[in-house]
Amino acid sequence: MTDQTRAPMPAGRVLILLDGSRLSLAALEVAAEIAAARNAEVLGIFVEEINLLRAAGYGFAQEVGGSSGLARPLEVAALEARMQTQAEQARRLLQQTMARRGLAQSLKLCRGRVAEEVLGLMQPEDLVVLGRAGWSAILGARLGSTARILLRQAPGEVLLWTESRPQRQNRVVVLLNHDQAANHRAVRVATELARRSKQPLSVLIRATSAVDRSMAEDMLTDLQRAGITARIKWILATSANATVRALQEEDASQLVVSRSNGLLADQHADALLSELNLPITVTP
Repeated sequence: MTDQTRAPMPAGRVLILLDGSRLSLAALEVAAEIAAARNAEVLGIFVEEINLLRAAGYGFAQEVGGSSGLARPLEVAALEARMQTQAEQARRLLQQTMARRGLAQSLKLCRGRVAEEVLGLMQPEDLVVLGRAGWSAILGARLGSTARILLRQAPGEVLLWTESRPQRQNRVVVLLNHDQAANHRAVRVATELARRSKQPLSVLIRATSAVDRSMAEDMLTDLQRAGITARIKWILATSANATVRALQEEDASQLVVSRSNGLLADQHADALLSELNLPITVTP
């Protein structure tokens, strides 16, 4: 792990998925902070969801009002007009948010399936930021299909942003596994997060991983030399349930995990990560 904690972040873009929701606006602010720290170009993405447009073409299609709770017909013309309005709002908010920080930005308008459009625009050096409904809004809700696909298939980093419940959560946590190259990337991103948020860092290492004790000590030394308050904890977790308990014990405020980590392959991971209600960064 030597020098990995001080290595510069890759010179990729920060992509932000905008959909007009309150949480996507919060994710936009986070994307701006990251882009400013990395001196990165920002690409906003607004996707007109083709499946929704197709559904509106059927006479029986209805939508439920967010405030009234009443069902009403879902009409193509009205839906397209609403999407155009949302796209213009997204463009304006993107410009305003990035102008405050002097960042270069552009907006890409797409029509298709959200995950496919984002994957088609993303490069390995890029980070994509998207928001999701939090625990307080949808108790125990599973990750949406777009988030699930991007977390597992994106070529670069993915930050799934949510607004945490106000608790004593105060540590960035990175979970390591058997893949040393992936561990390097995850630790580097976690170090950046800890530095930017001014929070300590916890490194969780599964006892069955390929990280030995001497490597762990070297890693801790590197982190301390980089000015990061850090600790390393070996865990016996062999399931998503056990890993989530370990994260709760660490009072995690954010989680960093590599795409090759077994946690993401666990059949219960989606529901458990949703219940945790933490911003999650998945690294290549």
